[in-house]
Amino acid sequence: MSRIRATFWDPTGSRYGIPTYPWKMAPAHLLTLRQLTAQGLRPGGQGVQAQVLWRSRRHGAPGVRAAYLYDVRFALPKRTPTARQRAALSKANAARRTCPECLRDAGYVLPRHLGICLDCAEEAATRTDQADQTDWRKAA
Repeated sequence: MSRIRATFWDPTGSRYGIPTYPWKMAPAHLLTLRQLTAQGLRPGGQGVQAQVLWRSRRHGAPGVRAAYLYDVRFALPKRTPTARQRAALSKANAARRTCPECLRDAGYVLPRHLGICLDCAEEAATRTDQADQTDWRKAA
């Protein structure tokens, strides 16, 4: 085992507080949240059981990175939403896509800083620019 990997080898948790393993050396029954999700599971209320640590040379975030692990033996199946929950979500998403000015479904979630669809925002900007030009001409 290399020196870097040996640095992160702490299966008892005495050094880092929880059991810690180097990259790709965790036991098979410990999975990340994404791995649980891929298998159709969720942590089911259990806390973090262990962690994987590795050194990153990533441009924006150099240093030590961590991935938290959960025990697959305590994981539960993912919950599926009821028909009413799905209907409520689709209604809420439709409201986020509907422009209050032109009252049409934009096909995307409206930007919060505009509050209207991009077409209406562009029209409003051109109207404002034209009004500013006419005000300038009157003042001159």
